[in-house]
Amino acid sequence: MQPAEGAPFSADPFADVLAANAEHASTFSPVAAAGVARRGLAVVTCMDSRIDPLAMLGLQPGDAKIVRNAGARVTDDVLRTLVLAVYLLGVQRVMVVAHTGCRMAGATEGDVHEAIAASGGPDTTSLSFLTTTDQEKSLRTDVGRIAAWPYLPELVVGGFIYDLKTGQLNRVV
Repeated sequence: MQPAEGAPFSADPFADVLAANAEHASTFSPVAAAGVARRGLAVVTCMDSRIDPLAMLGLQPGDAKIVRNAGARVTDDVLRTLVLAVYLLGVQRVMVVAHTGCRMAGATEGDVHEAIAASGGPDTTSLSFLTTTDQEKSLRTDVGRIAAWPYLPELVVGGFIYDLKTGQLNRVV
């Protein structure tokens, strides 16, 4: 396995991030005294590294709980996490934020399975990647799933699409 930029790993494939952490730790001060979301916000968004959720929303570390996965989909694990966030960590509202140019939007499950196989990966046909060819419809479904979850009554939920080219956040739900 090679780093994304193609340079070979050193003897320790984590040496670069451990060195950066050592520098970080030398001037570290805790973000907050408690793990609560200071702004009462949880953000469910994609794992795409082009998204900086805090900058996108004008937030600081400690302001919100950030939950990321491929495609910003509301899975059972996201629902479980939101229950903890609401009852134990001060969350009162949730933003589900999909984005333009997402690999999970506009592709089919078959497309993703084929791409993984073509890159030398294993047979993944037993997995569901929750792809969608209608991102707005999927976003509405996912927001509805949170709103209907019996463990999350009266939670304020919104659905948005973040434009990677402009930085603009557009409300869908």
